Parts: sequence; structure tokens; C-alpha cells
Amino acid sequence: MVCGRCGNQVESGARYCSQCGASVQGDETTMSMPVAAAPAEQPTAEIPLGTALLRVARGPNAGSVFALSPGGTSLGRHPESDVFLDDITVSRRHAVVEHAGDAWRVRDSGSLNGTYVNGERIETSPLAEGDEIQVGRYVVSFHLGS
Repeated sequence: MVCGRCGNQVESGARYCSQCGASVQGDETTMSMPVAAAPAEQPTAEIPLGTALLRVARGPNAGSVFALSPGGTSLGRHPESDVFLDDITVSRRHAVVEHAGDAWRVRDSGSLNGTYVNGERIETSPLAEGDEIQVGRYVVSFHLGS
């Protein structure tokens, strides 16, 4: 079992995390609500032309899908982030995915652990279909509508 607050490995049957003291038996719950769903085999099948989404490939809420806003979509640990990633390895305001012209890009927002696209640390990077963005322990894949 893994602590939902700090990511520490917790012994089976434990009631509290030995690292941070958080309850691991359901007293504290973080909820994530996907705004769109896409089939795992073809993640772009139902995405309208000109739009894009992020799909959580690795992390506590793997499988969640988030629609991207053309005005900018923030990723971070701050509760007001558009994509809330609740893990200590994620900065409060970690990164932003933006749409400019016909292109999408991701920009690091001065995060402590950095933002990576396909394994390379970036400050700003263009995004293409299937690119993987790593934010702390989370890996999200980028998908375009077709």
C-alpha cells in the first residue's frame, strides 16, 4: 500500500503512514474527477478536432483523462490547479499546457523537480501526439483530436 499524501510505502494493515502520519484507511480522501473519457486502445478516437487532452499514464490516479483548455491548463499540487496532482514531488504550480496558433506546448512554471517531455528536462517544449510529460511521479500522455 502507498500513502496518498507522501507516497511512502506503508505496511499492509497499517492505519497511519510512518513517514508523514497521514491516515491510510480512508479517513482522508483525495478525489480526482476526469472531465473526459477515452478508450485505452485509441485515446484520440472521441476527441474533437482542434482540442487535446492529457491522460494520466503513471501516478496515483492513472487512467484519469483531462480536457485541455486553449487558454492554458495548469498542472500542480495547488487545489486550484486545472489538473490537480496530489503528490509531494509535484510543485504547487508545476507546469502549464498552452495552445498558441495551431500548436500546443508545455511550459515549466519554475518547479523544484522540473518538467520532462519524453525523458528530457524542459523549460518550454512543443507537444506532439503521444508525447509523455513527467511532472513529479506522474507521467501524462498528450493526445490531439483528429
